[in-house]
Amino acid sequence: MRTSPEDHLTIGEVVHRTGVSASALHFYERKGLIFSERDGGNQRLYPRHMLRRISLIIVAKRLGIPLADVAAVFTTLPGDRAPTHQDWQRVSLAWKGQLEERRRAIENLEHELTGCIGCGCLSMKACLLLNPDDALGPQGPGPVRLQDGGSVRPPRHSGRG
Repeated sequence: MRTSPEDHLTIGEVVHRTGVSASALHFYERKGLIFSERDGGNQRLYPRHMLRRISLIIVAKRLGIPLADVAAVFTTLPGDRAPTHQDWQRVSLAWKGQLEERRRAIENLEHELTGCIGCGCLSMKACLLLNPDDALGPQGPGPVRLQDGGSVRPPRHSGRG
């Protein structure tokens, strides 16, 4: 049997194809991420192209992209037809910048974890060099270099030692 992009799938078929629970599909629908129609018996029927949206939601979750960001991107996609290749390219480019920014933040975090993260602990010998007299203490509690909107500032050396 040949399938068509215009075919509709029952919720059971979508659950089977995507591995996403029915309750999650209902949640995504309430959030406006996916859409369904109702048949004569009031059963949900999903356009086949919703499989791509659901797959993109799964990928976004794995990448740590918040559903609010997914929703923002989905507002740029057609809801009444399958998105084109160009539509998907636009979506992927929108997230590419975010992912590159996260990659840089993670690399900075890795660098900071081997040095000082500005926690004010003064328990490591390095803190005496990188954060003399707990100069970062007035900036607040915790790892202040990591709390500045996700960006990591390089340690400020005092010129001592």
